[in-house]
Amino acid sequence: MSGDEWQNWGFDTRAIHVGQEPDEATGAITVPIHLATTFVQAAPGRHRGFEYARTSNPTRVALERCVAGLEGARHGLAFASGMAAEDALVGMMHPGDHVVLGTDAYGGTFRLIHQVYGERGIEWSAVDLADPDALAGAIRPETRQVWVETPTNPMLAVVDIAAVADIAHASGVDVVVDNTFATPYLQNPLALGADAVVHSSTKYLGGHSDVVGGFVAVNRDDLAERLAFVQNAVGAVPSPFDCYLLLRGVKTLGVRMDRHCDNAQAVAEFLAGHRAVERVLYPGLADHPGHSVAAAQMRGFGGMVSFVHAGGEPAAVAAACATRVFRLAESLGAVESLIEQPSTMTHLSVADSPLAVDPGLVRLSVGIESVDDLLADLDQALARSQ
Repeated sequence: MSGDEWQNWGFDTRAIHVGQEPDEATGAITVPIHLATTFVQAAPGRHRGFEYARTSNPTRVALERCVAGLEGARHGLAFASGMAAEDALVGMMHPGDHVVLGTDAYGGTFRLIHQVYGERGIEWSAVDLADPDALAGAIRPETRQVWVETPTNPMLAVVDIAAVADIAHASGVDVVVDNTFATPYLQNPLALGADAVVHSSTKYLGGHSDVVGGFVAVNRDDLAERLAFVQNAVGAVPSPFDCYLLLRGVKTLGVRMDRHCDNAQAVAEFLAGHRAVERVLYPGLADHPGHSVAAAQMRGFGGMVSFVHAGGEPAAVAAACATRVFRLAESLGAVESLIEQPSTMTHLSVADSPLAVDPGLVRLSVGIESVDDLLADLDQALARSQ
């Protein structure tokens, strides 16, 4: 391709082609897995763009260009995990700095900020980011970042990214958006005012439960320069094979997300009418508090559904253990459907904190199986849990 021609392409075309030109040496249509750890130089300092694999690798560069293109970003940086990507961003703060979190932050994010960086003098506050007054009141002179998830994990709350960016930027505060649940197919936070977008690419970007990775996308050159320095200096980078697997997954992201969204909508509507369910949390339902915001800033409502079991914790555990198609496991965003009880699994780290999760909550990662099989599976599991 020439110049910025790819910017005029549709999402699925970009996912398949950006950063993925046929190999010049062989014509291979798939980006090769470049395993070399070092690269020959014509003279000291004279190289062809690559010196050492921790600093840069051709397979990783292809992945970074592709996902950055999907997020509409000027810069993309791949990391060894979603938490490594988050660490690169949180690590830019200094002792005495302050970060604002949502009251429904992912347990791993909370653990990183509260326990790891809390011991190093970073302070935090948790507020309802859907409440502009609460956010404005939480920002201090020491605040450096507002950390947004939307939809959130596991409560599926929706945050107005543009509104948060306006409030934060008025005080010179950066906005970081975890876009893992929505993916760049459904939502592009940079276009809505965010300063950085972070992904656990383990989830929907990879999509097949076979690779762990993380990603940060930014437009600002200063952020990109600092993140690239950390990426190289710390070395928490994905292997060439991990990058290959992620590129393979990204190619089908659009078609997978269409099915995830359709199946999740059907599951949410089924659960909303079930006697064993007290409450369903899914932005695609008209009575969801964030439905209108989600409809405005997203292209679909995603593949994640949570619900509160009417029988509380014992029934939630029983239902999670009774499914046959849904598999009881942590993680999310892959082709197979998963079920979990967050309070004792992914969100155990927020127990006894302001972010604690209702033990009666069940989280579903709705896969791309035949929807009738998913509904039948949930029906029999809920019947056995009552």
